[in-house]
Amino acid sequence: MRNICICGGGNLGHSIAGRAAAILEGKGEVRLLTRKPEQWSDTIRVEDDLGHTFATPLAMITDDVQKAVCDADIILLCLPGFAITEELNKIKPFLTKHAIVGSVVCSTGFFFDAFSVFGKDIPLFGFQRVPFVARIAEYGKHSYIWGYRKEVFMATCNLNDENAGRLGDLFTDLFGTPVHLLENYMEAALTNSNPILHTGRLYTMWKDWDGTPFDKQSFFYGEWTDEASETIIAMDEEFFKLLDALHIRRGAIKPLLEHYESTDAASMTRKIRSIPSLAKVMSPMKAVEGGYVPDLQSRYFKEDFPYGLAIIQRLAKENNVQTPVIDRILEWGTACLATANKP
Repeated sequence: MRNICICGGGNLGHSIAGRAAAILEGKGEVRLLTRKPEQWSDTIRVEDDLGHTFATPLAMITDDVQKAVCDADIILLCLPGFAITEELNKIKPFLTKHAIVGSVVCSTGFFFDAFSVFGKDIPLFGFQRVPFVARIAEYGKHSYIWGYRKEVFMATCNLNDENAGRLGDLFTDLFGTPVHLLENYMEAALTNSNPILHTGRLYTMWKDWDGTPFDKQSFFYGEWTDEASETIIAMDEEFFKLLDALHIRRGAIKPLLEHYESTDAASMTRKIRSIPSLAKVMSPMKAVEGGYVPDLQSRYFKEDFPYGLAIIQRLAKENNVQTPVIDRILEWGTACLATANKP
């Protein structure tokens, strides 16, 4: 399991590809499948906040799906939820029998989409949360990594224990973070990370916005509020009622209060504001005449509502779990998307 194809040239695609190429140098290949190969250097320089620099040439950067995938052992999707089904359909004809397909983000429907495209028997894997914060410095050439997680949790499907363990060990090396195995793919398919964290914060920021531009672009985490904490705690309580209904083991997914080492909304706010790797993250806004307005076309809206929170709500309804807070916030986010899509 040493030839890896990474699909997607976004923030995570840059940093994971560049780091993996350096870690696997002489031991395997890293290929990148992207729509814009002509804009890429063969070497992606990745710098992290520990003072490390990774700069090793990739084996291939291409938009040719067959060349990228035909003999790859591992295919890792670094794509938003709305692009996953299309990508899976593209790579399907070229997968070998031993190929393992995964996603760095699973809370946007990856496992459900993969079952729909491939059937129930293909080996799959995916992560509960991303291994670090990644940002592009110069497209196709240079990126940054901030804040490696202390640990990352990975789920597999249709892999025996030995191969799942080997895959976890490999990604421990590639990510620079210990990877632990989950018991069931649903433990990664459902998460209270972005689908709750992002949507709850967006709602409290802009639910009363009247269209007037703001003076500045705000910090998404650095200016976190108690109202945002109270909202996501309430959403998280509803989320865990769903997990109980689905018989997902307690401990597989941490409550947000536990994840942020907090006891209440105020302590959660202090904790989130204090995390260095999140401090630089700006709110999804765009410049207009007179200031800044919410960017309703950003991935925070286009991904986290229809491909994150909506999945949680759908499963809740199917299992007769009441989610009044989630319902209200999803309704607001859906209305924002409808506004953004008006001609």
